[in-house]
Amino acid sequence: MRPEYEHGPAPTNASPALGVDHVSVHFGGVAALSDVSLRAEAGVVTGLIGPNGAGKTTLFNVITGLQRPDRGSVCLDGTDITHMSTHRRARLGLARTFQRLELFSTLSATDNVRVGLEASGRAAASTAFGLLERVGVGDETASPVSSLPTGSARLVELARALSTDPKVLLLDEPSSGLDKRETDALGRLFTSLAAEGRAVVVVEHDTKLVLRVCGTVHVLDFGQVIATGTPDEVRNNADVQEAYLGHANDVEEAAEAEDA
Repeated sequence: MRPEYEHGPAPTNASPALGVDHVSVHFGGVAALSDVSLRAEAGVVTGLIGPNGAGKTTLFNVITGLQRPDRGSVCLDGTDITHMSTHRRARLGLARTFQRLELFSTLSATDNVRVGLEASGRAAASTAFGLLERVGVGDETASPVSSLPTGSARLVELARALSTDPKVLLLDEPSSGLDKRETDALGRLFTSLAAEGRAVVVVEHDTKLVLRVCGTVHVLDFGQVIATGTPDEVRNNADVQEAYLGHANDVEEAAEAEDA
């Protein structure tokens, strides 16, 4: 059965909540990113897809300050943050999750979220419970995150990212480890978070999820943006089909056949 949500609105001509302009990153002689530009608007879920090694996580690292670009700039809500520290970017309203989980494994789910709340001056335990409920792990509040399955731990990390009430939320492979029901619920959560005025940017290999919930999609391949557009435009782009979507669809269809 088709989930009860569709992709959100496409971008407008408004100033973006997040702007990346002509960013390049080299590791030795290898170009991880080459002249990459993208925008993400408040109220819109923006997708970033591409093959493994395309540069998606490197781009997130540039945006959050973990990787200095060789050239180019990053703006958050009109402010140039290219040379700011990670904690200053966070205070301005930027939050992220990671492809590899970054949680305090010996702490409970609640205490992991309270770390973020305390950093932003919102330390109430009830707020932590509410955030865990919202992302779908309200029954895991007392569990140490080391005991949780990967999918649930990712949702705890998402709740912690939301603890700072960010303007721009970057999510790196958030559906990894989730089953179909949980992934459908996650998609509805994305659209709900965007509807509250946030810019939500999702790196995700589940292309069906991306094409269903995103208002705009950027496609990276070998460190370059090869397509930007609405889900339908990206889905029908010949370059994208050749570089990524054809293979991704084959993988998904094989997985669905195995499940059946």
